[in-house]
Formats: sequence, C-alpha cells, structure tokens
Amino acid sequence: MRKFIIAAVLSLAAVSTAHAQTVNAGKYTLQGTNLDGSPYKGTVEITLASDTTCVIEWDTGGSKSSGVCMLNGDAFAAAYMLGDAIGLVVYKVNGDGTLDGKWTITGKDGSGTEVLTEAN
Repeated sequence: MRKFIIAAVLSLAAVSTAHAQTVNAGKYTLQGTNLDGSPYKGTVEITLASDTTCVIEWDTGGSKSSGVCMLNGDAFAAAYMLGDAIGLVVYKVNGDGTLDGKWTITGKDGSGTEVLTEAN
C-alpha cells in the first residue's frame, strides 16, 4: 500500500508538463483539523528537490512526520508516514501563496483539513 501511495503521488509528474514553480521553499504556519474535527496547529517546512518534487516536514506539537511531495500546476500532494500509518494530503495552491489541504491516513475513516501560510 505504501508503495502504491508514493507511486500515485509521483505519477503526477508523468502526466504533467513542466510548470512554473507554484510553492515556495521555506517555513509555513499550519492550522488544521483532525479527523474528529478538533483543531491543531504547528509548522511545516518545504524543501524543493526539483521543479516538481520536494520534501515536506510537519511539526504539530508532540508529533513530527516527513514525506515526499509533488507539484502539478496548482495541485500539491504529499505522502508520509505517521507512526505505522500511511498518510496522503492534497493541497490546492492559492494565488496568495496559501495551501488549502485535505488529508487522510490508512485505517481511519474521514479526512482532516490543513491551511499552510508562509511564515514571515
């Protein structure tokens, strides 16, 4: 399953042509909701590896995770591990540089939300 999710994220590159960079490398503040609707916050750091790929790291208080991410126009997706669960988040890149996301993890019903805003 893990290989499938990572392959799905990476396949975004195969169906896209070269796009202008839509996400800036750096630190972001994070506001989100858990699967049960409870709020959380934290920070995210995005490190660009190429024009379409990156590494993403989340720090949400006591929980840290990292993953591989992919850019395709105004779509931004990342696969990650959270403990033993595989996670997937898909963000929409907005014109103001914010990223609006929906995420889920294996073994759980529903989805959570995230909004990433570039830190100043």
